[in-house]
Amino acid sequence: MLNPGLILDDRYEIIEVVGTGGMSTVYKANDLRLKRFVALKVLKSEFSNDINFVSKFRVEAQASAALSHPNIVNVYDVCEDEGRYFIVMELVDGITLKDYIREVGRLDMDTAIDFSIQIASGLAAAHENHVIHRDIKPQNIIVGTNGSLKVTDFGIAKAATSNTMSTTNMGSVHYISPEQARGGYSDERSDIYSLGITMYEMVTGRVPFEGDTNVSIALMHIQNEIVPPRRLYPDIYSSLEKVILKAVQKKPERRYLTANALIADLNRVKNNPNIDIIVAPSVVTNSPTREFTENDMETIKRESNMKNVDDLAYQNTTLIGQNGYPKSSTVTVDRSKINQLIDDEEDYYDTPEPVKKKGIKIVDDDYDEDYSDAGYVEEEPEEPDGDGIDPKLEKIVMIAGIGAAVIIAVILFILVGNVLGWFKFGKSSSNPKPKATTEATSEEKKKTSEKNTEKTEEPTTEKKVTKKMKNVVGLKYEAAKSELEKEGFTNVTYERVNDDDVPEGYVAKQSVKEAETVEIDANIVIYISAGASEIAVPDVKGYYIDDADRVLTDAGFEVTHSYELSDSVDKDHVIGTEPGENAKAASGSTIKIIVSNGPKEIQVPNLKNSSEESAISMLSSLGLQTGEITYESSDTVPEGQVISQTVDAGTSVTEGTQVGFTISLGKATKTYTATISGTITPYDTSTVNQYIKESGGTVHLTVKFNAEGEGEKVVVDTDVDSKAFPYNVEQSYSGLSSNKGTVIVLIIDSNGSEISGMFDTDSVKSVTYDVE
Repeated sequence: MLNPGLILDDRYEIIEVVGTGGMSTVYKANDLRLKRFVALKVLKSEFSNDINFVSKFRVEAQASAALSHPNIVNVYDVCEDEGRYFIVMELVDGITLKDYIREVGRLDMDTAIDFSIQIASGLAAAHENHVIHRDIKPQNIIVGTNGSLKVTDFGIAKAATSNTMSTTNMGSVHYISPEQARGGYSDERSDIYSLGITMYEMVTGRVPFEGDTNVSIALMHIQNEIVPPRRLYPDIYSSLEKVILKAVQKKPERRYLTANALIADLNRVKNNPNIDIIVAPSVVTNSPTREFTENDMETIKRESNMKNVDDLAYQNTTLIGQNGYPKSSTVTVDRSKINQLIDDEEDYYDTPEPVKKKGIKIVDDDYDEDYSDAGYVEEEPEEPDGDGIDPKLEKIVMIAGIGAAVIIAVILFILVGNVLGWFKFGKSSSNPKPKATTEATSEEKKKTSEKNTEKTEEPTTEKKVTKKMKNVVGLKYEAAKSELEKEGFTNVTYERVNDDDVPEGYVAKQSVKEAETVEIDANIVIYISAGASEIAVPDVKGYYIDDADRVLTDAGFEVTHSYELSDSVDKDHVIGTEPGENAKAASGSTIKIIVSNGPKEIQVPNLKNSSEESAISMLSSLGLQTGEITYESSDTVPEGQVISQTVDAGTSVTEGTQVGFTISLGKATKTYTATISGTITPYDTSTVNQYIKESGGTVHLTVKFNAEGEGEKVVVDTDVDSKAFPYNVEQSYSGLSSNKGTVIVLIIDSNGSEISGMFDTDSVKSVTYDVE
């Protein structure tokens, strides 16, 4: 773990741990250069020390950094600092889809479809850039607070999986595709399988396969069919179930070939849940990325050759076991729809045929084998043996070789027999007929032909061919056209019309009703939907979000929201829409409202005990301005450091806000003024006067002030006679550094004897101090 405050690459300051996974730890960090918060995904040491892994990780992560899509977490940079390898990513405010499902349970259909489209859109963008995720699961999908989904862990997942080919690090076993479970080649369709499992979990609240070990779950992906979602929850759309079942087909060629094809079907289900658009063949706790051992892989390869995983000890004993988890299942296929669309599957998705490879049988998406009343079970091809040769292929080659040898032997036998006269091929036992006979025969044929021609030219009465009209409403244009051609109708006209309820490209209505008898050459008009009629998008700039929703909804649109920072538009008010105002959009289509989150908010840093220079630099780095700087003494804060600030630390403010602070001058230096004021008075005036007169008539009076730290100061130093008493003393001293000191009064007679005791000097000795 990295400690908060650590700065990586002289730029990224670690703030706190966000989460940890099998290969890395994610930290929230402050980008000191661009003044923004980011997420740092730091590889764990066991991966950082693997040179091969790091090399692949860097290449794939750099490729992921080129991806830019609203449904993909942006990768800003790939860095290394003293052996620590990390990815700098967008910091998304939200929770994982796994946690979201835990909180709300199984999702409603509209939410599940919307989430699926967003995830598939992110995958489509990645696949178009030749980046395969290979670890799609709810834990790698972030549900933002604004309702948008973002796929994360691009690059690191592929780096780990490409290392998988030799290290058997297999990804998340609950969502792994069959080809990944076998350790074989995986491509974009592997991501589609994992997304199908994720969609299954969204609509049912659980993963389709659970087992005691990773190996047992992996084998279920290879051999078992999933329980159809509607068997668990009948309220799931039938059309959505078919989409999911198609996405999780065992064979990659039977799944959606592209993420865009999956998105197209999801949009059709979204627009019309009851539409029958495809015929689908049959088809947790946290799921961290798992590492399979060599023993695990050998077990999978050995056990995957079994006809049914029910033979294994870990398998449950009932079809729907405890808590609704499946033992195994098959799906009954609707044969009435297969014949209707099976010939149009290629045109239907408008995708190129897969490239055929030697030894691989290309199977159409709607090809079905071995149907039974209960459904069907699709057998998986046998795995290659230890020498890399497919046992079935080896058997076929052997049989073909034997057959070829037999055929060659038969041909040689016939040729030799014909040469030696054993057979009489092409010979007749009768003599050839004379030439005249041949000519007569030709003449006879000519006459017969002419006679037949004459008969043909005689007027005849033809009976009109009629047929019952077939219902093609709800079918795609190509499928409807094919159906009518098969029925033999020869005069069909296709017209495009706007329809708010039927998706574009599908039959909205037909001029001849279903089962109505009509001549096959009668004109039949088929109306193809051109989509909903387009209307102008209202201008809702500056509207409060609820008001904007109401205006667009009243205009016939669906709405969704995204959020952006704005210095010019108030929080929760509309910045704009996509498409923009006054643009044309189909009625019922979705308009994205871009809502202001207000100006960028910055947390004010704690400036206390920082130097003046450091405080100014700290404010500037966050986009804040330095306010008024004041100075004052402090007995607790050292000189030159911040005592206080005008805006409290942690307060959220907008960029450019002024923050002032006060700098300590250190401990305060005080000066004092000392005032000595009083009267020296004889205790007995007559006695003192008589004594002074007899001793010479005068005495020497001395008053001294000893100020602490300042030395001795003479206040009075003079000779006085008896008439000077009582003697007044008045003296002040300023600029003293201390408020402590003493006053000394000495009175000496002319004989040198001290007679101070004959006088009251207390008032003089009492000093008054004032702070200057």
